[in-house]
Amino acid sequence: MSNPPTDQSSQPAPLRVALFVTCLADLFRPSVAFASLKLLEQAGCVVDVPRQQTCCGQPAYNSGDYATSVPLAKQLIAQFEAADYVVAPSGSCVGMICHHYPQMLEGSWRERAERLAAKTFELTTFLHDIARLQRGDRPPVQLPTVTYHDSCAGLRELGIKQQPRALLRELCDTEVAELQQTEVCCGFGGTFCAKMPEISGKMVGDKLANAVATEARILAGGDLGCLLNIAGRASRAGVDIEVRHVAELLCGDLDDAAIGRPEPR
Repeated sequence: MSNPPTDQSSQPAPLRVALFVTCLADLFRPSVAFASLKLLEQAGCVVDVPRQQTCCGQPAYNSGDYATSVPLAKQLIAQFEAADYVVAPSGSCVGMICHHYPQMLEGSWRERAERLAAKTFELTTFLHDIARLQRGDRPPVQLPTVTYHDSCAGLRELGIKQQPRALLRELCDTEVAELQQTEVCCGFGGTFCAKMPEISGKMVGDKLANAVATEARILAGGDLGCLLNIAGRASRAGVDIEVRHVAELLCGDLDDAAIGRPEPR
């Protein structure tokens, strides 16, 4: 006896997502982009990665070079505005799109920026709040002890705090070993680390010391700028702690060397 046909109309349409890779992931840590893609597909999304995407313009904007950042903003809007959702593994880039694009553009471009901002999300926020990613039948990702750094842009501009922790709990059965002053800046701050290196160095040193005090094996976070800064300090100080983007942990992608460490031969 044949099975009755299923009613396709009762099944919700998959979420259609455009992935904004970000410059740092593209140039320094492509595994973060691939991990983000895997997680979005695991959540049932149909994912597009626009091939002509470039920088969001944040470095120029932070330096006051608006003449450079405005064309980059317009180019990104044109590339991504047709998507149902835009997702990026970076709180700072998403903060740029959601908060600064509507302020820096005028006329019809401001309206287009506002529409794009309304559907643009940082990765863990999208996975937890919108796509509601669950582990399903897969076994949990096995991780050593993890501590977590909350980046300034993600925390203060976007309210990202519990989402990555909830996902680590759901997908990895992992409770974060909280470090002291987790909400304090690591000293990266975009161009701040270049303009005020002595202050930045003290800040990242304090952040690393607090991470080491948790006795965690891995320090995770959601912004590669912060993670590159912390990993660089750990390498120079000879501190044995792995620094990884939270997307890599959530999808179990631990084959690549941690940030700032050489790949095994």
